[in-house]
Amino acid sequence: MTATNYLNQLNQDYLATHKVKEDFFWDTYMGISDDHDGSTSAQTQWTEFLSSAEQITAIQKHIDAIGEIQDLEERKSTLTGLNGWLATFRSHSIESEPSQKLKAELIKFEAELFEKKQNHVMTYVNEAGEETEGSLPVLGSAVRSNGNEQVRLSAHQALLDLEQWLLANGFIELIKKRNQFAQSLGFKTFFDYSVVKTEQMTTQQLFTILDDFEARTRDNNLKSLTNLAEKKGQNALEAHNFIYSFAGDVMNDLDPYVPFSKSLRRWIESFGRLNIEYSQATLKLDLLDRKGKYPNGFCHGPIPSFYDQGAWVAAKVNFTSNAKPDQIGSGYDGINTLFHEGGHAAHFANVKMNAPCFSQEFAPTSMAYAETQSMFCDSLLTDADWLKQYALNSEGQPIPDELIKAIIDNKQPFKAYEERSILVVPYFERALYELADEDLTPEKITELARHSEKTILGLSCSPRPLMAIPHLLSDEASCAYQGYLLAHMAVYQTRAYFTDKFGYLTDNPEIGPLLAKHYWYKGNSVNHNGTIESLTGEGFNAKYLADECNLSPEQAWAIEEQKIKQLSTRERAPIADLNAKISIVDGAAELANNNSSNHQMCDEFEQFIVGQYGR
Repeated sequence: MTATNYLNQLNQDYLATHKVKEDFFWDTYMGISDDHDGSTSAQTQWTEFLSSAEQITAIQKHIDAIGEIQDLEERKSTLTGLNGWLATFRSHSIESEPSQKLKAELIKFEAELFEKKQNHVMTYVNEAGEETEGSLPVLGSAVRSNGNEQVRLSAHQALLDLEQWLLANGFIELIKKRNQFAQSLGFKTFFDYSVVKTEQMTTQQLFTILDDFEARTRDNNLKSLTNLAEKKGQNALEAHNFIYSFAGDVMNDLDPYVPFSKSLRRWIESFGRLNIEYSQATLKLDLLDRKGKYPNGFCHGPIPSFYDQGAWVAAKVNFTSNAKPDQIGSGYDGINTLFHEGGHAAHFANVKMNAPCFSQEFAPTSMAYAETQSMFCDSLLTDADWLKQYALNSEGQPIPDELIKAIIDNKQPFKAYEERSILVVPYFERALYELADEDLTPEKITELARHSEKTILGLSCSPRPLMAIPHLLSDEASCAYQGYLLAHMAVYQTRAYFTDKFGYLTDNPEIGPLLAKHYWYKGNSVNHNGTIESLTGEGFNAKYLADECNLSPEQAWAIEEQKIKQLSTRERAPIADLNAKISIVDGAAELANNNSSNHQMCDEFEQFIVGQYGR
């Protein structure tokens, strides 16, 4: 078999295995199917395919013989594809049989724990004093936004109860099994293994960056807590009160301007004006919260985009949010997830390489690189000029300047806290996986969680207790949360570059094509730092985010006020077509599609949401 034929065959073999795994993943995570055995089997087959050490030998053999290809263009293209696969298999390779066995056991155990957690019912006491069921997004939103302290307290207690349920129902065993697997590969802990796999750096290298950021933002964070306690009383620092005490009222005031029913239209219009397009991708969006559904937004692509022997294979991408449209705060949360996951989808639909390995969210794709794309898109939602253009109430009136200023005045002092609430997760997970087996007890792990929160957040307990974060249980997301913070650093670097170059971000039609060219086109064939250098001309730099965290509310408002003033001097960009086939679903039911037009799809979606939820 020639090197080119081998590459083509490898592409097809991967597509077949990957799509089966992804279809099962979607159906079980959406609560459509309870075939957990089938899902486990598909996940195992995909893992075995990627972890095959024999593939590395075979690819290397074809790379060594690449000179036999006479056509220079074919030789170059085939070498590119084979190198992509070589990096992929090296990221996943599990050479020894004992390690392969441990990985298979791990997949099975995680699937069983996932199923148990999916069936675990959480309850809290609502405004009417009734005990009611609540998913993670519902509980989290209640803690942040509900005006009744007893409701917030009850919702937060449900999150603490979930932590203890997990500790009694398999989480400790999961940590042990993960460490055992990582140690069989020569790593000290599963955390060390995961950091190398997801970010291609050591734990020490990672914490050189994290420790620096922690030091840069520590004083500002502690100062904001002291000021809040002086202003609103020590009770404001209680976990169930903290976020509401500084953000609850103004975010509730924002609610009428960002109804969830309008979120689909806002996403299509905003991305269209940015000139972001999806290269003929098929997108399936499941946006509403429901029982049995995975409690966190995500984006996965059953069919990665690539050129198959010169023919374009458009991506098939699924993404999800957990909106509860009748709950205060859900509109903004929902549109935030839509922009975030829509950013992921734009990335994975626009990789224009010659193998599917370049366009997927797994290693060697850096999590920080992948999250930079999504977080850049959702960062626009806090820009005053975006809010003035898109945050409109039912009468079509834009959000008042005074409310934008009030949001900044309330939230800017806690910008450092916001980023440190990401930072606390890797500090906790590193320490958790370094515990000796005999110290892995519910009491010691709970104590470690509260100690981590006190050290990094400055609070006795986090409003979102550490072990209630779903990423900690998921194979791909565990010990990878630091990717969000590294991505935020890159996002503010990217924003600074675009602002310096163009003067504005919202509705700027230059942005989509530049992201496609520098961040998306080559996929994971370029590392995270390389993509940033390609666009901005400088390497990865954390200072832009630290500077943002350290702005005073007055400084932050002056910047945003300037954005509002600029609106009168620039012409609004037209809405470009997203170049995607879009279907909006709720589980197995289709709510709307854009077969006729995006406009009609948005109308149908809006009518459904208003009809079901009244807003």
